[in-house]
Amino acid sequence: MLKKGFWLNLLVALPLVFLFGCAESGKVDQGRVVAFDTDKKLVTLIRDKKIDTLNPDYSYLPPLTYALPVDPQEIGPLPKAGGRMKLDVEKNQIVIFDSKTQNFKTIDFKPVDKKTGVERGDLLVKGKKFPVVDKAKKTVTIYSSRQKILETIGLPEEYFTLPDSTWDAGDEVRIYYKEEGKSLRFMNITQTDIFKK
Repeated sequence: MLKKGFWLNLLVALPLVFLFGCAESGKVDQGRVVAFDTDKKLVTLIRDKKIDTLNPDYSYLPPLTYALPVDPQEIGPLPKAGGRMKLDVEKNQIVIFDSKTQNFKTIDFKPVDKKTGVERGDLLVKGKKFPVVDKAKKTVTIYSSRQKILETIGLPEEYFTLPDSTWDAGDEVRIYYKEEGKSLRFMNITQTDIFKK
């Protein structure tokens, strides 16, 4: 049986093959959403430099902003924005995108509780909303479905003035475009279930 990683990489590769095979070639961008203006229909993302579903690299600056396609048929599920770029459980660090400085910030945290191998269907996370911010205990509980990690981290008090979405990972999206800043096709990878029949 083929592993899920194979299908995820295929999900990345096939649209690229199709798009680059077209007579009028355009370009493809992929990254994590850090802002979404529903009124203006503008999505801002941090480009994934690797375009590797299992080991992404969200470190491209400046952030890129695209208008959603004019044709509603070319728009997938609308994206959720978030500030978390990386959760490093080995170094006990979290990397966030700071919208005020338009730059990344690496924050050291104190591990409080960590569970590994947690699938999306696990009772620990199924039907629950993350992150869970506890200002009284100065902790944030984060679930990373890609890393299959559920971890509660302790942070300095200064970080609890930030919005809860700071600790959440924005949706991974793919954009096809020919003109900078104007998407012709918008796909929400995070919210698209390729295994759904």
